[in-house]
Amino acid sequence: EGIFTVLLGIATFFLLVDTPALSTKWLEPDEVRFLELQSFIKQGGRFEDEKKEDKFKWHDLKAVVTNWRLYMQAWALLAASACSYGTKFTLPTITKAMGFDNTAAQLMTVPPYFCGAVSAIFFARLSDRFYWRMPFVAIPLGLISIGYAVIISLKGDLSGNIAAAMVGVIITCLGIYPIQPAGSSWAANNLAPASRRAIGVAFNICVGNLGGIIGSYMYLESEKPKYYTGFGLSLAFGGSGVVVALLLELSYKWGNAKKARMSEEEIRTRYTEEQLMDMGDKSPHFKYVL
Repeated sequence: EGIFTVLLGIATFFLLVDTPALSTKWLEPDEVRFLELQSFIKQGGRFEDEKKEDKFKWHDLKAVVTNWRLYMQAWALLAASACSYGTKFTLPTITKAMGFDNTAAQLMTVPPYFCGAVSAIFFARLSDRFYWRMPFVAIPLGLISIGYAVIISLKGDLSGNIAAAMVGVIITCLGIYPIQPAGSSWAANNLAPASRRAIGVAFNICVGNLGGIIGSYMYLESEKPKYYTGFGLSLAFGGSGVVVALLLELSYKWGNAKKARMSEEEIRTRYTEEQLMDMGDKSPHFKYVL
């Protein structure tokens, strides 16, 4: 399993196409142009000078680590990561507590993960269709809370409530797996220029993955199969993530409204082209994605 992942990662360097312009073998010129314009718009536009960037800039790193919104973005990933790791390590124990033997318990972990995979694709397509990120982060986080609330309500009697327990587990997986792609896209959409975006996305994922450490230890062996600490923390992660996602969208709306109050003449009077480029996502010309 690990070797396959490593080999696939290496193959990606050669198989993954970097830009639409390199896709002329299977795309028509108008399709290539459409994808280029779509990328330009969704990234908030970009400056020609971005193509010349080839050096690491410390002020880009500073702009990322001092961006308070990015920490809110990372919280959603941290919540999903904690729940994902916790579920991954305890799901066989949970299915075994439902009354299945070892082999059947392992097989019963397939439906939740399958539903999670379908959910990730479904939410990603919807998010891209409406070009709106917040609902497709907040709704899955809400599903996490609902799923764990169902499991907690069973008070450890999983074998007597197999259907309810399985529904609860599936609901949590429906919520866990769409968050990573939606959250990472949301962060990337609201960072500019390209150098800052690259640092910001990596920083966002790095902080978010700290949730894996929490998730690995919050399910106490002495509490199985009730796992009140693990299930309770997972429920709290989901609920707090919903609140953070809503507050984050409000902050982006406020930021867009503040920028919109500046006229083009005022912007040109106050800033030079070089200053506007250096401001990146702070530029009055940059519009945050909700």
